[in-house]
Amino acid sequence: MGGITGPSDYSLEPPRHPCLKINAKEPFNAEPPRSALVSSYVTPVDLFYKRNHGPIPIVDDIERYCVDISGLIETPKMLYMRDVRMLPKYNVTATLQCAGNRRTAMSKTRNVRGVGWDVSAIGNAVWGGAKLADVLELIGIPKLTSSTQSGGKHVEFVSIDKCKEENGGPYKASIPLSQATNPVADVLLAYEMNGEPLNRDHGYPLRVIVPGVIGARSVKWLDSINIIAEECQGFFMQKDYKMFPPSVDWDNINWSTRKPQMDFPVQSAICSLEDVQSIKPGKVKVSGYAASGGGRGIERVDVSIDGGKTWVEASRFQKTGIPYIADDITSDKWAWVLFEVTVDIPHSTEIVAKAVDSAANVQPEKVQDIWNLRGILNTSWHRVHVRVGHSNM
Repeated sequence: MGGITGPSDYSLEPPRHPCLKINAKEPFNAEPPRSALVSSYVTPVDLFYKRNHGPIPIVDDIERYCVDISGLIETPKMLYMRDVRMLPKYNVTATLQCAGNRRTAMSKTRNVRGVGWDVSAIGNAVWGGAKLADVLELIGIPKLTSSTQSGGKHVEFVSIDKCKEENGGPYKASIPLSQATNPVADVLLAYEMNGEPLNRDHGYPLRVIVPGVIGARSVKWLDSINIIAEECQGFFMQKDYKMFPPSVDWDNINWSTRKPQMDFPVQSAICSLEDVQSIKPGKVKVSGYAASGGGRGIERVDVSIDGGKTWVEASRFQKTGIPYIADDITSDKWAWVLFEVTVDIPHSTEIVAKAVDSAANVQPEKVQDIWNLRGILNTSWHRVHVRVGHSNM
C-alpha cells in the first residue's frame, strides 16, 4: 500500500547500538551481549535482538500508510493508522524469541543451516497497540470465531519487505482465526515498543505481536492482512521453522510432513557468565532468563554447579517488589522470568541451568537429542564452564 516502501538495497539502513554482536550484516541480524539481558526485566529497544530478511522498509508518508484487509470476508477494508489508534489501546508485556536462539551451540554437535545465534536472540518488551480481535470486528468477524461464512480459517500477515527466500517478495506468516479473534490471546497490531513509537528495525509503523509463539510469526512492517482458508503457503511457514527429528537431513527432508512451529518450548539460559569464563574462587551470582510458550509460566529454575549431578533452586522474578507466581493474575503470562542464585565455586566446574514450566515441561538434557538440520528450538540444558584461578579444566 502507499506511504511505505521496501528498498531493494541496504543503502538506507537505520543506526544500531555499537555493542550488538552482528551475526549477519546484510540482511542485518544481531544480538546484544548476554549480560545486557539480565540488567532489566524490560529489554531496552536498542538492545533488543534484530532479526531481518531484507533491507529495512522506509515510511515516506505516514498519512498515506494503510493496511489492506481482504480475503474470505464480506467487507474488505483499508485500515489507516488513525483507525488503529481509535480502537482501545492495550499494553502487553511479551517476550519474543527467534526460533534459532542458541543455534550456535546446536551446530557444535552437527552442522546446521541458519544465522549463528548465541543465547540473546530473545528480548522482553511492553508492546502497545490495538487487539487484532478488535480490528477484525471492524470487518464483521466477531470475537471467538474459528471460521468466516466464506470459509476463512486463518489470518495471514504480509509485510512490505523484500526477502530473497521469497524470490524478492514479501515476508508472510499466518495464525489460526480462532487465535486471532480471541481477546485473551492478546494478539496485537502494535505501534509502540516500551512506550515509544516502534523504530524501523522493529517494524515501524505497525507490526503484529503474537505472544507465546516463535518470533517468526510476529510480522513487521505490516502491508496487508488476508483471511484465508488454509494456513499461509509462504516460505517461512512451509519451507522453514519446522521441527524435524535428528534422522532427517537435506537429502531426505520432506517439508510437508511437519506443521509450522508455533509455541516455543520451555527455555532458559545463564547470562551472568560466558560459555567459558575465568573467575576467582568463592561466591558467584548465577543469573539468567527462563521463558515458555503458550502463556505458560515458569514453575522452577534449577542450577547445578557440578555438571548436573546435584541442583539448587534459583529465585525467580519479573517486576521489582512483586513476588512472581507462575500463572498468577499478578504475573505477565507472555513474558520471561529472570532468575538468580548465589553459589560457592571452589574449583573449576560446569554450571548448568534448566527450567520447568507450569505444565511440568522440562528442558531436555542433551542437545544431541533435539538436533535438527535448521538448528531451531535448542532448549537443551544451558551449560557454562568456569575456570577458577589458574587451574585448567
